[in-house]
Amino acid sequence: MSSVLADLCRYPIVQAPMAGGASGPQLAAAVSEAGGLGFLAAGYKTADGMYEEIKQLRGLTSLPFGVNLFMPQSEHPDPAAVEVYSHQLAGESTWYETPLGDVHGSSDDGYEAKLAVLLDDPVPVVSFTFGCPSRDVLDAFDRVDTFTIVTVTTAEEAQTAQWCGADAVCVQGIEAGGHQGTHRDDPQNDGTGIGVLSLITQVRETVQLPVLAAGGLMRGSQIAAVLAAGAEAAQLGTAFLVCPESGANRLHKQALTNPLFVRTDLTRAFSGRPARGLVNRFMREHGPYAPAAYPQVHYLTAGLRKAAAGVGDAQGMALWAGQGHRLARELPAGQLIEVLVAELGSARALLAEGGAS
Repeated sequence: MSSVLADLCRYPIVQAPMAGGASGPQLAAAVSEAGGLGFLAAGYKTADGMYEEIKQLRGLTSLPFGVNLFMPQSEHPDPAAVEVYSHQLAGESTWYETPLGDVHGSSDDGYEAKLAVLLDDPVPVVSFTFGCPSRDVLDAFDRVDTFTIVTVTTAEEAQTAQWCGADAVCVQGIEAGGHQGTHRDDPQNDGTGIGVLSLITQVRETVQLPVLAAGGLMRGSQIAAVLAAGAEAAQLGTAFLVCPESGANRLHKQALTNPLFVRTDLTRAFSGRPARGLVNRFMREHGPYAPAAYPQVHYLTAGLRKAAAGVGDAQGMALWAGQGHRLARELPAGQLIEVLVAELGSARALLAEGGAS
């Protein structure tokens, strides 16, 4: 790892920030205490809610951690398309006895207020998803000694991050669970994402920034692979989703290894932005018709998803998961770090033996 990353965590393992409740203070603290880098997900939270979680996390660990922010959305979805989709969801509203949500919520996720909090009371690391901050913002974090990471899905996005002054990039492959962190949500690019190993190489040959790698990573041998490809650390989300410290819904955790859910796919059905999850009834029925309209569709379906979880119906929930979900291990986060580190050591030893033969 680069000297800066080595100062942040003992092992090259980063716990992905998973918005929606999974990545809370308990999980982040457990990961940091075990030698990884824990992350809080500030997405969908208010600035005050984010700060309360930061204070809780500081009470659980004195080790470095990160906070992830969603960038404000610049796209302007077609209101007519959102209206048509709301009519298509009418049956879901009747079935779950829940009204559809108000699509006129905030499109900036409280970004400016969260920046103010994080600059006033700095944390060790801040990462960004769905875009790249301006140079002024990244320079401001540099002045308060906060390490900044920008999520990228192409070499061009990595170039933008370097030009704007980011300290590192998180290279997100198409295998990753949850939302694709593309800087522009262009429907013409749906399904054109790049695998993490190819993307690491493209980014490494384009920019001079340290690279974190994300995308379906579940085993120490996979961490060894991305490190060998040029990454300095691996970011894992789905692997930590089933940990007892994770705040994910019980049904979500169970679904990851339930043989009923045989594959993942990218869908706009739940949020209006491409996100990888377990294929269920809701995704099959509504994915083909969901418009490119984030966060409007997220607001529209929020009540439905909550109602489905309330009645124990995983077929109506957003079951975000990476392609390696069947490899999930229900271990405490600290123990999972230990296992991953041991697997990483074994994989590196095999590579060394192969090189020496």
